[in-house]
Amino acid sequence: MTAKVLVVEDEEPLALLLQYNLEAEGFRVALANRGDDAEVAIREEPPDLIILDWMLPGLSGIELCRRLRVGKASCSIPILMLTARGGEQDRIRGLTTGADDYVVKPFSVPELMARVRAILRRASPERLANMLEVEDIELDREAYRVRRNGREVRLGPTEFKLLEFMMESPGRVFTRTQLLDGVWGRDVYVDERTVDVHIGRLRKAINRGKEKDPIRTVRGAGYALGEKFPGQSLVE
Repeated sequence: MTAKVLVVEDEEPLALLLQYNLEAEGFRVALANRGDDAEVAIREEPPDLIILDWMLPGLSGIELCRRLRVGKASCSIPILMLTARGGEQDRIRGLTTGADDYVVKPFSVPELMARVRAILRRASPERLANMLEVEDIELDREAYRVRRNGREVRLGPTEFKLLEFMMESPGRVFTRTQLLDGVWGRDVYVDERTVDVHIGRLRKAINRGKEKDPIRTVRGAGYALGEKFPGQSLVE
């Protein structure tokens, strides 16, 4: 499970509590404490889910929600609004503005995690699926196994994560920076050339004989797994 969750919350203790519990569930987490900063972060790298506070400095959560719902690239990102505003009219306004779910503070952490999983299960089932399939490649997350055309493919931990990350978005072009963030994490410093090394190892492991190389190198951009899929890629 490598879905990315953006937590937009200006109360630092609460933001850190959410980050801890989301990471414990296996999610990648990014934090923003202002609405305008969150808007920029979403434009740079759209998350799979946004947990959004209503009352924020810079740009309110409800206004950010409205802007995201009219944006072409952000209109389908699931939003869970997390706020102290628990009145019926507040709930109605939040949901009609575009929130997919509405949770009132104080809240139960296990319930919130269940709601996050439920939203992602509806919006991005591939993020939670145990089995991923792209063309003739199968990846089993639980068994930690990869097969191509029925044969076993042996991968190191980093190559497995790299393949898993790319299989979640078949055809999408990822820059080296995006691959570093998605596989190694933003808190770890790794040179971009490391991506090329591990892509080379992955190619060597999954390609045999005259098999078609499923990894595309996009000049000046990065790498993609499989053919281009309908819709906008992260890099054009």
